Amino acid sequence: MNIVERFLNYTRINTTTHRENGAAGIMPSSPGQMELAELVASELETLGLEDIVLRDNAILTATLPANTNRKLPVVSFFGHLDTSAEQTGDTHAQIVHYSGGDICLNSDLDIALKASEFPEIARYQGQDIIVTDGTSLLGADDKAAIAAILDALQTLKNNPEIEHGTVKVAFVPDEEQGLRGAKAFDVEGFGADFGYTLDCCGIGDFVHENWNAGDAVITFTGQSAHPMSAKGKLKNSLLMAHKFIAMLPAGEAPEYTEDREGYYWVKELAGNSARTVLKMDIRDFTKEGYRRRMMFLQTLAENCQALWGEKAVNIQLSDRYENVANSLEGDAGFPIEIAREAYARNSITMNAVPMRGGYDGAILSQKGLPCPNIFTGAHNFHSIYEYLPVKSLQAASDIVVDVIRITAERKFE
Repeated sequence: MNIVERFLNYTRINTTTHRENGAAGIMPSSPGQMELAELVASELETLGLEDIVLRDNAILTATLPANTNRKLPVVSFFGHLDTSAEQTGDTHAQIVHYSGGDICLNSDLDIALKASEFPEIARYQGQDIIVTDGTSLLGADDKAAIAAILDALQTLKNNPEIEHGTVKVAFVPDEEQGLRGAKAFDVEGFGADFGYTLDCCGIGDFVHENWNAGDAVITFTGQSAHPMSAKGKLKNSLLMAHKFIAMLPAGEAPEYTEDREGYYWVKELAGNSARTVLKMDIRDFTKEGYRRRMMFLQTLAENCQALWGEKAVNIQLSDRYENVANSLEGDAGFPIEIAREAYARNSITMNAVPMRGGYDGAILSQKGLPCPNIFTGAHNFHSIYEYLPVKSLQAASDIVVDVIRITAERKFE
């Protein structure tokens, strides 16, 4: 089976994450994720992998035994089973040969992928591209990763002369709602020394830094009163919340920032004059900047307490995930060097992208498994305009093979 057939087979299974089930603690949140995991498990068995374990929560792990007696570190690769809930319909993928200009996705519905809106598609002129019919997302996020990883394993099976150590693979559910699969993943039991997710961007992109991420829940407690006798009595918690928001640093919000600029995101505000709850996301690429932002919110809440009364403001701060770069500092950065060499061997220039978001590797790295992020080759994730150049998908598989090869060649102390 070639890589395109694998990918198309995966897209035929609807694995849309189900937000309500996820919020209720159900994992996997949708039955299609287990169906896909079962299919992948059977393919791993056909490829000769061992220790194949499919858990009730749809976390799937397997091991490719080493074909050398040399002691080598265990490298691992991850993909996620679910697709975004932004689009819930079944995927009807199609392959088009791109000759330039717009791509008609659906003539009946007059839906086209327009070159004027997505100019990067010009890079793929003369190539075959996998697209949708305009009624769903494609699901390359992250089924392209699963196809690339299994295709790489197929290459190793067909070429036993390629020396490799033990290789671990894992596929997890519900990445698209809070990285739930990675949070439930048993890193210690998995037994890998380092890893890579494939959950990123166009050919050549590579992620080894992302946010340090935290949450803030601030509760404002006022005093309700009838307006006819409210003078000196009414304490409006809604106005407290608005005054708190007004004291946040100007311009440090998602809509004003880019690249490595951090922010405070006022995400949800709900309540009445008696009680109002404000929910915020805090993001910063540096550990120092992240701590400073969290401390600022704590200090601001304390100052507001001094103004409005001790029980008027309650703040709860929590960490969500760390920057992957925190686990790749100094000598621990060798997974980056291995990937850079793998890109070079495939004549691909590495484009290091600071990810303004989270991915499974952030959680896995925080748990002790350094895990940067390799491209799948796809564009426009979470959109009906998602597309995947076939050459880019194959390149992702080739990178996985060369990462494994280079790991065997590299001298480790």
